[in-house]
Amino acid sequence: MRSKGYNEPPPGKIPYTKENFREANYSLVEGAGGHRLCGGLEGPDNGTRMDDAQPSGFPDLTDPAHPGYPADPTDLARISARLDRTNELLTRVLAEVSKTPSTHAIFVDAGYVYAAAGLLVTGTEDRRSFDLDAEGLIEAFIDKARTIFADSRLLRVYWYDGARRRIHTTEQQSIAELPDVKVRLGNLNANNQQKGVDSLIRTDLESLARHRAISDAALVGGDEDLVSAVEAAQGYGARVHLWGIEAGDGRNQAEPLLWEVDSQRTFDLDFCKPYVTRRPVTTYEQENGPPPKREEVRFLGAQIAAKWLAERGRQELGELLPGRPYLPGPVDQELLVEAERMLQRSLRGHSDLRRSLRDGFWQRLQAQY
Repeated sequence: MRSKGYNEPPPGKIPYTKENFREANYSLVEGAGGHRLCGGLEGPDNGTRMDDAQPSGFPDLTDPAHPGYPADPTDLARISARLDRTNELLTRVLAEVSKTPSTHAIFVDAGYVYAAAGLLVTGTEDRRSFDLDAEGLIEAFIDKARTIFADSRLLRVYWYDGARRRIHTTEQQSIAELPDVKVRLGNLNANNQQKGVDSLIRTDLESLARHRAISDAALVGGDEDLVSAVEAAQGYGARVHLWGIEAGDGRNQAEPLLWEVDSQRTFDLDFCKPYVTRRPVTTYEQENGPPPKREEVRFLGAQIAAKWLAERGRQELGELLPGRPYLPGPVDQELLVEAERMLQRSLRGHSDLRRSLRDGFWQRLQAQY
């Protein structure tokens, strides 16, 4: 006869008895009273398994008065030694983590820097009108980060720029050779606009944050497309600090980007001026001679078009053709500068000759399409 109140254990579960207790596998459970030893057995009265109960309900099997106390004291000593060893290892790991400095990285959108700094210092965004001391500016960014993130170490500076077919220019090669600097290149379309740079920034920023390689990111840029990169990095626990260059009029950074970042900082004219130098105005040998004939300028435009097509390829030609007869500003500027160099005289103020130059350029391109 079974005693009153006895519950039949479910199939597959072992009832609690002193005889089978020693055959049970012991496990450690951290309850309200600290670590306790318990086995996966049925309770004596209600058929419940001890490891299904709440920690606070576990019997203290380390109590010698309890019927489940291990017969062999060495079992408990062995478990206690393992716990001490685990606690020691955890303490050492936490001590090492506390001594490890935080890490920061600087992400620079070079297109933004050239445009904003050039406009602030020289009044133009055209790269051909001024020189930028990229090495000096990068060093200034590093020094500023060293001041702001005083207890942090620099991982590296990421310099994002555009290049035809992603082939480094001479200037970009010199930047890539700087210590602690990595150059990442997007493409340039027919309008000299960067393509793919924002996605590169997002990829690097998100990857470094996800792998806990950085705790802080200084982002020098202003494009609204960078919002997703900021959100991704913040989602992995990194703090993103937006750095910008003072705008002469209004703002040169998107408001949604300003709203998302953890902090903002703007560099003024005094900060940028040492690193931007206006190029001298070119003087030509034939400036005082008679102007060239229109047919001569038209032929010159065709020559420049052939060179342009060889460098840029048919893909960029396809992007250029829908705008005919108008040329994008950057392409028109390149055409004018190259023609003046070949003629050794300025075409500014000669609107008829500049029209002939564009006509010759377009005729050659259409003939090759």
